[in-house]
Amino acid sequence: MENEFLTIDDVAQNLRVTRQTVSRYIKDKELNAVKISKSYRISTDDFKDFLNKNATVDEPSVSYLRRTKNCSLDYRDKADEFEILFSYVNGDFSPIERNHNQEENRYIFGDNYFVLKKLLDTHKGKIDLVYIDPPFGTGSDFNSINDETVYSDKIVDSEFLEFLRKRLFLLRELLSGEGSIYLHIDKKIGHYVKIIMDEVFGYRNFINDITRIKCNPKNFARNAYGNYSDMILYYAKNRDRQIWHNIREPMNEEKREELFPKKHPKYGYYTTHPIHAPGKTIDGDTGMEWKGLYPPKGRHWRYSREVLTDLDNRGLIEWSETGNPRKIVLASEHKGFKVQDVWEFKDKGLSYVDYPTQKNENLLERIILNSSNESSIVLECFCGSGSTLKSAFRLNRKFIGIDNSAHSLDVVRKTFKRDNVECNFYQYISKD
Repeated sequence: MENEFLTIDDVAQNLRVTRQTVSRYIKDKELNAVKISKSYRISTDDFKDFLNKNATVDEPSVSYLRRTKNCSLDYRDKADEFEILFSYVNGDFSPIERNHNQEENRYIFGDNYFVLKKLLDTHKGKIDLVYIDPPFGTGSDFNSINDETVYSDKIVDSEFLEFLRKRLFLLRELLSGEGSIYLHIDKKIGHYVKIIMDEVFGYRNFINDITRIKCNPKNFARNAYGNYSDMILYYAKNRDRQIWHNIREPMNEEKREELFPKKHPKYGYYTTHPIHAPGKTIDGDTGMEWKGLYPPKGRHWRYSREVLTDLDNRGLIEWSETGNPRKIVLASEHKGFKVQDVWEFKDKGLSYVDYPTQKNENLLERIILNSSNESSIVLECFCGSGSTLKSAFRLNRKFIGIDNSAHSLDVVRKTFKRDNVECNFYQYISKD
């Protein structure tokens, strides 16, 4: 951004004001400008200073970083990346309860900003997967089934965005070169968070904006469409190297009945496909006679005659009453469906969960299976109920969880003991 200049039109477009308004800012010396030839130019540094002086806490503004092609949110008290990454924290992890002798599989009680900075000493570049479900900036409290306030969501707007941005920079440094992050967020603020994610991870490393259906359709009386979904932003540390297992969605019974309606006495449910395909071959095996038949005009056998004979001998060619052969395709050989970017994983009611913001464990398992290996470390720094850690443990991954809620600590200790999840518990202690 150094030595780069904006025109009055550039500034007006960024601020969504008229050229006359920008000229007035310059005349009133609210915005520094220099005259180059016959036109005023504003340096990007001066423009950023202007934004910092005039942005409000509640309304972050968007500017375009032309050199990186990324967008950036500008708001008051936005910290410098260098300051976030290299400021020193003086603290350590003190054991609360040890249940195994492994280095990983740990829950750390404390402010996740300080915990993440401390983890950089030992885990920089070692985390393969981050899933986070941060507070959504709604200004609400979340209560347990007995109405105890267990999770407070009071930071809002740009204060929330900067709170999250600082932690995202630290998480980026903890991610391995093959790592990825899934950030679960409410749509009210999610599109601002997308710009923060582009700034931290780079727009090129954006993979998906996943829509998660969280509940049944609503019928509120307000003048708007029903809100029954939230979003998961998925980024890679390096999209060319990320761990990706392409776990497919299994076929359910309804889909099986639609796609494989017939039943074979030996092979089970099936459907049939033509054994010929478009295109004519010249002097090729797939254009020659098989079982007294030739391919239809302008087509060729999809398989060699040897393969067709083998399929027929194994009972995998179905002959119609008119003598038309078709290949039998078995439901048992179906590899499942490519997972799309709309997921239906509904939250359970409060009476069925251990923690008020607890997420569906099938959703967590899909993410963990797709984006980590059995040797991977999975990290969740807004740990809540510990569902992410529990899912990672069941799938033979290592985990690190962080939360500063005493209720979270109590719930995780209780449920992990109940479910035989091996975990050591620590507290971050500041030495300042």
